[in-house]
Amino acid sequence: MMLHPSYSDLMKVVNSGVETGDEPVVNSRYSIVLATSKRARQIISGDDPMIDSPSNTKPLSIAVEEVFNSKVTIVGEEESEEVEEA
Repeated sequence: MMLHPSYSDLMKVVNSGVETGDEPVVNSRYSIVLATSKRARQIISGDDPMIDSPSNTKPLSIAVEEVFNSKVTIVGEEESEEVEEA
């Protein structure tokens, strides 16, 4: 399965607000996988998507699109890898 946007694109978006010299929010694809899968489980459990007209109806695809569009925030790994509404 090909993920679009790519892991590296998602990492750039998630880390875009980090000041130069500060630790990035995510350092690996694993962090992106954990965050998007957690958000997908929230959608499966009944949370409404935070994007209008998602391009796909699958919960994981919606979660990826939400992360890419900065609709959710990934809290750093030392803060228990939480996914929060933006």
